[in-house]
Amino acid sequence: MAKCFSFTSARNSCYRYSFAHSGLKSSTVDLGEGTVMHCWVPKTHKQNKPNLCLIHGIGANAMWQWADFISPLISKFNVYVPDLLFFGDSYTSRPDRSESFQARCVMGLLDAHGVAMTHVVGMSYGGFVGYSMAAQFREKVGRVVLICAGVCMEEKDMDDGLFKVMNINEAAEILFPQRPEKMRQLLKLTFYKPPKSIPSCFFSDFIGVMCTTYLKERNELIEALYKGRKLSDLPKITQPTLIIWGEHDQVFPVELAHRLKRHLGDNAELKILKKVGHAVNMEKPKEMYKPMKAFLTDQLPQSKNENHSNDRKLD
Repeated sequence: MAKCFSFTSARNSCYRYSFAHSGLKSSTVDLGEGTVMHCWVPKTHKQNKPNLCLIHGIGANAMWQWADFISPLISKFNVYVPDLLFFGDSYTSRPDRSESFQARCVMGLLDAHGVAMTHVVGMSYGGFVGYSMAAQFREKVGRVVLICAGVCMEEKDMDDGLFKVMNINEAAEILFPQRPEKMRQLLKLTFYKPPKSIPSCFFSDFIGVMCTTYLKERNELIEALYKGRKLSDLPKITQPTLIIWGEHDQVFPVELAHRLKRHLGDNAELKILKKVGHAVNMEKPKEMYKPMKAFLTDQLPQSKNENHSNDRKLD
């Protein structure tokens, strides 16, 4: 029996075409020790442009979360869009599930492409990774944008009732849905105004294509993010930082935005977006892009020597 048409696979193919048409190409780098990282990279590196790394959050692959932003950003930056481990075409056989390991892998990927300095934008889970990159590689990370990234959360916040879920297992069941009803629950949790009347067959198709691979490993990522987390252990990054948050975020409540601003002090700027939830990139893309663009393009570009380790065209 012939396989039925998959809307998710078709849309994924459209995103691939869009990324390629925008001037990016798909690239895979073997970092050794069983770790392979996939990234969309510039077809040709422009030395007169600064570098920008866009790090996706939990969900589908990087294309689905950054598609609306590639076209306007690529005219101003050399844009790099990696798939984090266990998303898209990135994976590892190593047991480390920490965001610090994800950060080292992204930086290893960028090093392989000759990127000596980059600005970083991290969305949700990607913000945890971006923050860790800034903390570990201060000389290689310029400005940082953190979007709805609860890096200041603590393990005890769950017991204190800060989150909508009761425990980490319940969170994982929603974040990595395996049934249409869980997908609907995810939309209600992440959107201020969730889309309505989506047929279950569309949810089932999306789950089958995007949510069934590396399920065990993805659950371990969430557990590693939460277990034993304390604000007192979180380093203060020194890079200029913009914090963007949805006013009605139910995944990482807005209290965590203010907590992060207090943690970073005058080094950070906080922008709260009205009438939007956690999925600001989908609900309010223009409102998210405007402050991000202003922050990243202030006093740019960088010097050529800081921007790239050589002037080669990437193969």
